[in-house]
Amino acid sequence: MKKPIILTVDDDPQVLASIARDLRQEFRRDYRILPVGSGPAALATLNELRVRAEPLALVLADQRMPEVEGVEVLAHARTLFPEAKRVLLTAYADTSAAIRAINAAQLDHYFLKPWDPPEQLLYPTLHDLLRSWQATYRPAFEGLRLIGFQWSPRSHELKDFLSGYLVAYQWLDFEKDAESSTLLTAQGLGADDLPVLLYADGQVATKPDKYDVARHLGLPTAAQQELYDVVIIGAGPAGLAAAVYGASEGLKTLLIEKQSFGGQAGSSSRIENYLGFPTGLSGADLAYRAWTQATRLGAELIAPQEVVALRVQDGYKVLTLKDQAEVRARAVILTTGVSYRTLDAPGLARLSGAGVYYGSARTEAHLCQDQPVYIIGGGNSAGQAAMFLSAYASRVYVVIRGASLEASMSTYLIEQLRQTPNIEVLSNTQVVEACGGQSLDAVVLQHDGQAPEKHPARALFVFIGAKPSTEWICDLALCDAKGYLLTGRDLVADPRYATHWKLSREPFLLETCVPGLFAAGDGRAGAMARVASAVGEGSMAIKFVHQYLSE
Repeated sequence: MKKPIILTVDDDPQVLASIARDLRQEFRRDYRILPVGSGPAALATLNELRVRAEPLALVLADQRMPEVEGVEVLAHARTLFPEAKRVLLTAYADTSAAIRAINAAQLDHYFLKPWDPPEQLLYPTLHDLLRSWQATYRPAFEGLRLIGFQWSPRSHELKDFLSGYLVAYQWLDFEKDAESSTLLTAQGLGADDLPVLLYADGQVATKPDKYDVARHLGLPTAAQQELYDVVIIGAGPAGLAAAVYGASEGLKTLLIEKQSFGGQAGSSSRIENYLGFPTGLSGADLAYRAWTQATRLGAELIAPQEVVALRVQDGYKVLTLKDQAEVRARAVILTTGVSYRTLDAPGLARLSGAGVYYGSARTEAHLCQDQPVYIIGGGNSAGQAAMFLSAYASRVYVVIRGASLEASMSTYLIEQLRQTPNIEVLSNTQVVEACGGQSLDAVVLQHDGQAPEKHPARALFVFIGAKPSTEWICDLALCDAKGYLLTGRDLVADPRYATHWKLSREPFLLETCVPGLFAAGDGRAGAMARVASAVGEGSMAIKFVHQYLSE
């Protein structure tokens, strides 16, 4: 954190050196002392400090200076830094000017020369003024800043990415935060360059993609070795568990994730039925703990990075990454999970990322402050999002097509929804249209047997089920009609698939039709869509990897 500045101005070099020396002697521990040798230079310095968003605590200016007098410097400081304390240094003959300056520049104090001894005539008053300034001072944010339009899908994507990796950042809405225009102007940028990332090291990126951001933040995106015992594709609960157990059991382990750690569970605002956490925890917290644990045990994690192809060559699994780099593995575990299904209704595709969101309740909750919001879906993800948003929104409507939540949502969540006064479940209802210009402002609902009705809405969050993220692998590994990976007994029990298994032994429980290629978690046929189940399967997959490698 930068120290606040005390600016002192005097055109007499000896006086300037003397006052700067006394100020440093008393205040250098908590403040930067900046001496300036003329009035014009002081005005230029104030302008520069403003552009750089430097914290200015106090200005001490001599009155009698050629070209620009001290009162003019203080008046300019008041315009640029209204909270900074303003002090005039003057001779006895100029006390009338100092008195006039109390009104003209809203002077906080004036000192007569000489101020010796400073312990009696200078420091006590300055300490009082600086304490008063500190009482209202709020240090400027010095980390990563993201400037964009609130209703921009690209801005939403970056916010989601940064939040997914627990990267602290400050969001500035170009249309509402005056500071954003100042920061952009200082960089020679404008609205056409948005979204813009201002890094803590001073570098600037316009319209960046997540891969550029990851590289700048130092996230590992390339494998360090050419051959691994096991490569895990997908860092949801199943993949993270596999990485933890693989590394802890001595396997050379690589985990690859194309989005952010935690998968769909990582975006959950609250998980309350996971063993060992009686008060619950967020999906992001669970993912971060698992990520840290896997790394500590020796697993290598790269993200964001995507596997675009997989082939078997000389008994090894060869993975081709999005940047065309290749990684070889003796065994692979597919924990690619599932992705949210999109809703096919007028207006939703156009407003996606601009009021319509798929599983992004945490990053966009603030825009729902005291506004009505709608959630589509009756699963646990929808219930957790409703509970989280109820702390922000004036009212949360949970829209379901069925008659009740009992068949699809955990009982504890249903009870929480019932006990939250600003949550209402709309059963036998569908969203048939999303309305708005640049952003969502209303939804059209249709209850069974009734005419459609339009209702105001600030945001619409969609949780209508999921589809497996397996389209890239189904040419190599067998999938069922819905795209879920077939494993174990499913490969030999059904005559349609039996010919695809070529070995004399039966496939291991989580093994696909490709020996040494395993599947775990929500993308596997027959898996139960629960965090604990995914963690169990990911851990169990490592046992079968050991058995495969020992053949």
